[in-house]
Amino acid sequence: MAVDRRGVNAPNGRPDFRQPGAILLLSCYELGHQPLSVALPLATLRAAGYQPVAVDTAVQRLDDETIARARAIAISVPMHTALRLGVALGQRIRAVAPAAHLCYYGLYAWLNRDYLLRHIADSVIGGEIELPLLGLVQALERGTSVDVPGVVTRERPAGPALIRFEYPVPARDSLPGLRHYAHLVAGERVVPAGYTETTRGCHHTCAHCPVVPVYRGRFFAIPRSVVLADIRQQVAHGARHITFGDPDFLNGPTHSLRICRALHEEFPDVTFDFTARIEHIVRHRDLMSEFRRLGCLFVVSAVELLSEPALQAIRKGHTRADVIEALRICDAAGIALRPSLLPFTPWTTLDDYLDLLQFIEDEELIEHVDAVHLSIRLLIPPGSALLEQPDVLPYLGPLDEANFTYTWRHPDQRMDALQRRVAAVVEQATREGWDPYEMFAVVRAAAYEAAGRRAPSTPPKRRTKRPEPPRLTESWFC
Repeated sequence: MAVDRRGVNAPNGRPDFRQPGAILLLSCYELGHQPLSVALPLATLRAAGYQPVAVDTAVQRLDDETIARARAIAISVPMHTALRLGVALGQRIRAVAPAAHLCYYGLYAWLNRDYLLRHIADSVIGGEIELPLLGLVQALERGTSVDVPGVVTRERPAGPALIRFEYPVPARDSLPGLRHYAHLVAGERVVPAGYTETTRGCHHTCAHCPVVPVYRGRFFAIPRSVVLADIRQQVAHGARHITFGDPDFLNGPTHSLRICRALHEEFPDVTFDFTARIEHIVRHRDLMSEFRRLGCLFVVSAVELLSEPALQAIRKGHTRADVIEALRICDAAGIALRPSLLPFTPWTTLDDYLDLLQFIEDEELIEHVDAVHLSIRLLIPPGSALLEQPDVLPYLGPLDEANFTYTWRHPDQRMDALQRRVAAVVEQATREGWDPYEMFAVVRAAAYEAAGRRAPSTPPKRRTKRPEPPRLTESWFC
């Protein structure tokens, strides 16, 4: 039995992919939570007899020896930040292990597959990635060409894998403990936060969302038994709060409610949060009080904008009035609404931005909005549904492949300048731990200055009608 230079057994001259570490699964950044996008494929590969090594490079050191031992390396890139980190990591891998098969998987891998395959990747997987990744490893093990549904290579195009399969219970035992990840802060309560998903994909087709070009309005429910088993193992390792990270937890409200009821029955002291559309909060208002009774502390919702033309341009599906209604529904239920925002788009005016700031202050949401959201600029990755919108064409520039987005310029140069200034303020405020009201006041002053108007002389209004909102220690980002 031969042994190759990486120390992996190679019977009959072929690499043995069943040796420990012959398959390497890597995560780069997943919003401060233990990476489910590694735990699920890890469980799938183990069930088939493989022994992958998983490393979360956000909190772990990846040494050259681990890279050199691997024959197949798969990097999870579910979002833009992860892709930027993943490409830099891939360049290091190419230097250390040039013969290893390098695969990228996840939403942003799929959207940027042309660039990845041209410059660094051997294969890319999008959609439901577990079975395609297993098929890829089996093809490499056989030494045959990669002809696997859902796996695209330089030689073979493919569509994303939108196929149901038997989800395993995620394998988390070899990942870093929860103390390394985001914690819930709720008043004096600071506890480790777990993370799971009850569905993947989304019913809806917002034009700016990276889920849409891959799933095209489809979503897949993860069986209740799998979700609860995943929660159970995280609670056993210290989680006292669970984030449900579905693109929209209320795509399947009955499924979600049953899971929350079972969670509360088994672990009545474990709280949770989830993400849901404004439209769904309004539609399912009757469920919100029960979610609160079952332990829901806050809901993240993609408010994005208040400008009606901008909301229509990105096909968001709600109005300013709906946002106000959703706030009232959550207030009545005792659930904090934490808006995520997208304030800088080609359709957002300077007056719109000032109006958004005023709305945040008037509604006492300054502590509900993560600072980074005041600075977010629209990303238009390759394949984005926005490219199908004629409204975007007047502003669209060329594709900047290396930065994974189409360029665009705001028709009002003041908006582009303001975005850069706000981003710098937010970065400094986050780094130095500013009080949120101090940060908001500086951003507000910058916006008024950009508009050539005098900023209010009074400090931002502090909350009086709402309690301090619960939050996670890791800010939401993309």
